[in-house]
Amino acid sequence: MKEPISDQILIAAGALFYREGIRAVGIDRIIEEAKVAKATLYRHFPSKDHLVAAYLQDRHDRVIRSLQEVLDATEASRDQIKLIFERLHEKADSPEFRGCAFALAVAEHGDSERVVSIARTHKKTVRDIFRTIMSRADVRLDQASAHLSLLYEGALATVAVGRDPQAVLVARDCALSVFDAAIYSTRPLEKSRT
Repeated sequence: MKEPISDQILIAAGALFYREGIRAVGIDRIIEEAKVAKATLYRHFPSKDHLVAAYLQDRHDRVIRSLQEVLDATEASRDQIKLIFERLHEKADSPEFRGCAFALAVAEHGDSERVVSIARTHKKTVRDIFRTIMSRADVRLDQASAHLSLLYEGALATVAVGRDPQAVLVARDCALSVFDAAIYSTRPLEKSRT
């Protein structure tokens, strides 16, 4: 079964935007890659800005679905954190990996309210996932979940610039230390016997 035309356009545009950059890819190139007429593209996406927003929304949905699969794969909070970073390492260990699509989009297309809004929503949702992990571990420290989120974001940025996927594993180890410290700090202190 053939995919819907809008998906065909979105897949072609998304691959080009991520690989080559949003500003570098023109509508004619997307039409050529998607093998559609210009009128067809504009019927589904009224402007390039709409197409970029749809690409980011699709990417957001896929990333969050992947993170949710981690939460469903194991119940132990520490294992969830470990697995999130290990899956990121797998992605980062690919020659096609360019870093965070949302950061790249804002850097290039930050004058678009649609783009910035989707990127902010994505970042907040990732933070919320780390907050959920911490709360399931009975740790209600927003600071710890913020640290985990920053380690995740920092790993994405470091790999994009340094091209060394090992940075994700370093971030994983730091994240596990943050988790362990947060768990330790919330344990009731044992009363010393006199």
